[in-house]
Amino acid sequence: MKQAIVIGSGIGGIAAAIRLRAKGYNVTVFEKNAYPGGKLSEVKLGSYRFDAGPSLFTLPEQVDELFHLFGENPREHFNYRKLDTVCNYFWDDGCRLSATGQAETFAKDAAHVCGGDEKSILRYLRKSRFIYETTAPVFLDQSLHKLKNYLNFNTLKGIVRMPLLGIFGKLHDANAKQLKSDKLVQLFNRYATYNGSDPYRAPAVLQSIPHLEFHTGAWLPEGGMQAISASLTKLAKRHGVDFKFSAEVDKISVDGKHVAGIESKGKLHRAEVVVCNSDVFTAYRSLLREFKAPERILQQERSSSALIFYWGIRKQFEALDVHNIFFSADYREEFRLLFEGKTVSDDPTVYVHITSIHEKQDAPEGGANWFVMVNVPGDTGQDWELLRTKIRTSILAKLERNLGEAIEPLIEAEDYLDPRRIASRTFSHQGSLYGASSNSMFAAFLRHANYSGSIKNLWFCGGSVHPGGGIPLCLKSAKIAASMIPKAQA
Repeated sequence: MKQAIVIGSGIGGIAAAIRLRAKGYNVTVFEKNAYPGGKLSEVKLGSYRFDAGPSLFTLPEQVDELFHLFGENPREHFNYRKLDTVCNYFWDDGCRLSATGQAETFAKDAAHVCGGDEKSILRYLRKSRFIYETTAPVFLDQSLHKLKNYLNFNTLKGIVRMPLLGIFGKLHDANAKQLKSDKLVQLFNRYATYNGSDPYRAPAVLQSIPHLEFHTGAWLPEGGMQAISASLTKLAKRHGVDFKFSAEVDKISVDGKHVAGIESKGKLHRAEVVVCNSDVFTAYRSLLREFKAPERILQQERSSSALIFYWGIRKQFEALDVHNIFFSADYREEFRLLFEGKTVSDDPTVYVHITSIHEKQDAPEGGANWFVMVNVPGDTGQDWELLRTKIRTSILAKLERNLGEAIEPLIEAEDYLDPRRIASRTFSHQGSLYGASSNSMFAAFLRHANYSGSIKNLWFCGGSVHPGGGIPLCLKSAKIAASMIPKAQA
């Protein structure tokens, strides 16, 4: 039986391993950490449990599909609930909006709370659906780097519809034109952060992202977000995938123009197929040092990173739900400082994720597990000790203004994750969360392909390659790569 090796057990790597096993390969996953999941792991502080990284779960059927490959019922191993409230939004002027996942109800509530026109909001959400359904088959569900894919029916239909989408401007400009409320423009501008980008520079095609929340739903797995990677790791193991933890890969070995395997701890592990789930920048700089790197791709502007505080809070707040956003007063300046100044505003937008709203075991009785995040630039040598102290102070002040109570005295457990730690734990260059940013309308075409153009049977998946970052796209990247790899019996 042919051997396949997967480098990295992020969600894309785990999914690739499962798909290759279903194709008949012996599969071994090499992971530098002592645990699977990459960013999709967990942090435990005393009696508090936190999801370490990704906090939004959409398109759960993509996870279910992996269980179906082996004829398993996913509900016997992995479950999730649809959230009635997608997100609670707070502004410093006292305005609050609880956004339901029902488009009609959201439009009515948003028009009442934020101003604007209910019909305009519904038109916006219908357009979001139209853009997604038109562009996903072209840009998300297949390789953009194979000429034959531009000749199939779905691609041709999508290309014909492009002029109808109005997607060639900037996201902010499109939002401002369609939504007459500054608060709603800010709310929908924030979707650029879902791939680490700047809404004032990112293409208007990102208007497609809200569709996933308002039409297909936001979900929370039982056991928290880490249950996604944990359940898929167990699925892989049940069907014979071998995981080697604390096993950093030193080199991708190549024989002529064919991949030969990998080297780890001085030992060669041979394989007919290698799938690299590592950040593509790191892959070329560390694992493929002897080969010419695609510099145009690697030198693209990096996505944003994150500063996350894990706070065990000895109180529950009725105003908060699973997802909560506290907006800055000057969004444009926040992103200018983030991408141009490589620093953080004194008044950053703050995201608070609380799984203990539903997962009661994640916090002691009467308490709550706050995952508190601010978008920050990647690590380019900033003084992160100073920045972390400054940002922590700004966050506490903003939360106190909006919730009417001092938060610091309520913190009884604390840890943090900054770009340096993200880079160290996940091998992501500068700690960027999504590889390259999407601050250009050509960004989708400039992402690395899911295969090597010069080394046969070397493949790539994960958030730094096509089609991009975030759980749904990482799962799609694994599916695209695996679809091009022949069955082991062939």
